[in-house]
Amino acid sequence: MPEVNAVVEAGKATAAPPLGPALGPLGVNIGKVIEEINKKTKPFEGMKVPIKVIVDPATKEFRVEVGSPSVAALIKKELNIKKGASNVKEAVGNLTLQQVKKIAEMKFESMSAKDLKAAVCEVLGTCNSMGVFVEGKRAKEIIKKIKAGEISL
Repeated sequence: MPEVNAVVEAGKATAAPPLGPALGPLGVNIGKVIEEINKKTKPFEGMKVPIKVIVDPATKEFRVEVGSPSVAALIKKELNIKKGASNVKEAVGNLTLQQVKKIAEMKFESMSAKDLKAAVCEVLGTCNSMGVFVEGKRAKEIIKKIKAGEISL
């Protein structure tokens, strides 16, 4: 079955590129597909989310699957910022360890982490590269404390 993969602004998909031209040749009702995408992505409003539209060419029926936003997008939403730091030494915000844990739990299924501790460390690594502090400290310091057992989750 043909698939269309795209990254769209949650709740604001349109028939313009990339979706319209990709869906047109498949013969589906583009309006209904867009409506379904917007309905399913509404909870992630303000973020870009990956979507997949799977079309049955015989019946013209479709299914929309919504992936979860990137860790960086979730961090930006949590901090209510547009982008991370332009260099690692710059600080753009501060998260609590609880917020980091929440993001790790949201993304756990799609991460390669074997447990929550490893998932939290992955999120902290993203925080570090974005210039986001955690509990007022560099994310690298928090990772060291978690690995040393000084911080339990």
